[in-house]
Amino acid sequence: MKRFRFKKLDIFIARQFLVLFVGAFFICQFVLMMQFLWRYIDELIGKGLSLEIMAQFFWYMGLMLVPQALPLAILLSSLITFGNLGESSELTAIKAAGISLMQSFRSLIIISTVICVSSFFFQNNIGPEANKKITQLLISMKQKSPELEIPEGVFYDGIPETNMYVQKKDMKTGKLYGIMVYRMTNSYEDQAIILADSGMLQSTAEKKHLKLTLWNGEWFENLDQAQIGESAAVPYQRETFFKKILVIDFDGDFNLADAGALSNDARTKSLAQIKRDCDSLNHFYDSIGNMYYRDEMNMALFTGLTRKDTLQAEKQARQFNFDSLMAKVPAEKRVMAVSMADGFVQQHVSDLEFKSMITSDGDKIIRVHKIESIKKFTLALSCLIFFFIGAPLGAIIRKGGLGVPVIISVLVFIVYYILDNTGYRMSRGGMWSIWFGEMLAPAVLIPLSVFVSYKANNDSVVFNMDALRERLIRILGLRVKRHIFGKEVIINEPDYVADADKISKMSEQVSAYATAHKLASPPNIIKVFFKYQPDHKIEAISAELESIIEDLSNTRDGEVLTYINQYPVLITKAHTRPFEKRWLNILSVVVLPMGIFFYFRMWKFRLRLHKDLRQVLKVNQLLINRINKITLQDK
Repeated sequence: MKRFRFKKLDIFIARQFLVLFVGAFFICQFVLMMQFLWRYIDELIGKGLSLEIMAQFFWYMGLMLVPQALPLAILLSSLITFGNLGESSELTAIKAAGISLMQSFRSLIIISTVICVSSFFFQNNIGPEANKKITQLLISMKQKSPELEIPEGVFYDGIPETNMYVQKKDMKTGKLYGIMVYRMTNSYEDQAIILADSGMLQSTAEKKHLKLTLWNGEWFENLDQAQIGESAAVPYQRETFFKKILVIDFDGDFNLADAGALSNDARTKSLAQIKRDCDSLNHFYDSIGNMYYRDEMNMALFTGLTRKDTLQAEKQARQFNFDSLMAKVPAEKRVMAVSMADGFVQQHVSDLEFKSMITSDGDKIIRVHKIESIKKFTLALSCLIFFFIGAPLGAIIRKGGLGVPVIISVLVFIVYYILDNTGYRMSRGGMWSIWFGEMLAPAVLIPLSVFVSYKANNDSVVFNMDALRERLIRILGLRVKRHIFGKEVIINEPDYVADADKISKMSEQVSAYATAHKLASPPNIIKVFFKYQPDHKIEAISAELESIIEDLSNTRDGEVLTYINQYPVLITKAHTRPFEKRWLNILSVVVLPMGIFFYFRMWKFRLRLHKDLRQVLKVNQLLINRINKITLQDK
């Protein structure tokens, strides 16, 4: 019977998680697709792409982004699942039944593990093909000529080797008016300018050319310089026409780019392909490096100098006076020698720079392949990491819905994205090792998941907003007002006579303390930081004041309630020293540059305490007068 209930609980939690996971996955997928689409929106607009091409683009884009959407969907759905259970007190009932939090995670751990393994196989089998297709489509979209939409009043350069200006166009007939065409094939000398009253621009049936029909215009064209000989000015020929037909090369079809250009793209390969290509790339670039090494050795052998000879020549050159030798050489030969030496050095430097570029590109390609192979594992592992962050956090914060869980999910994913992207860029550039860069995000998030899982399993308070609020108020020194209301049922009446006697004695203590410590004056640096002595007098006064307020809060008299609400809440330690321990006070003023801040903070709290004590004396007198009236009325 007990096992049956436990099984039902697993099914109940798994059903809630799966429903939320499906919804969260499609939301995350949509957000990631919109972000990706926004990056390449310029490649899609104005290209006249067919619905078939756009459908392929969105399909492969969706497949490519599935591994990235899975971890975020697990994080969000696990947060909401256990947030809902905690908010509706179902999680409390589960723990009251003797089921630990980790036992309630059991079914979701299995589901997350299945998703993790599925994500890896998806990246290794389907992901490379999707990346290949989407990259191929993006390259083809960049190469496709734009759709012809000639605007009015501006020069349009969407036609190859042609700039076209149209003053007005008829949207119904497609006829153009006030046409000016600039055509340039090779250079300025081949430029032609065409003016026409009207015209018509049409595409041929095979969409390989444009047919431009012009009426009533003139043609100005520069003549070829080779045909007319040398001249001071470039002449041109002028032609007036009634009708002119121009055929312009314009490929309007969508041609899919060759996939061979993606041979070095590691994202389009599985683990087996990456391993095989890494071996081929290492062999290829090692052979190139060996060839460059042999070239340098042959150069050294050609000059006839070994390393020992070179060092000896350098030593002799430092002892030899070249200036005196060059002075004996004629100026023409001197310039020729310097020019030859400079040319030889520049040529050798350029050759070395080219070789360095080749080898650097090879190293980068190999690094990217290794990074991609590790990324397949880390991205799949992030599904489990995000579950062990999301589920415990949901059990801790106990807030369901799409409010707090979405905020926390976004913050966690931003941290993951920054760490992962930084590690990828640094390892790709060679600044960090590949393993360090790719394991940076898991190395930070795994301890976080262990920490929140431990806290949630032990019912430890991590996000206690009341405690954080009180600590913030204490650090900033914000005032807290009293809110004491009259009680409908009073069991013990206040002892007015005893309270009045306590108030009188407390007033004497307050006056004596304020006089002795001179709170209005600045604190003594030596006494505060180096020769501090404990001061518990204000703590005792505050405790006595709270005791009097607690007793008088049982009163039925409205004036007494008004007066006790006027008592300030005393800060008992902030005016004396920054820390409890003496060595921390010395460290703060000597080692750390925080002594000035603590000093002025103490001074502020001393002035505040001085003002509060004056308010206490004032309220004490009002209460004594009111208590005397109450006692006289009772008699």
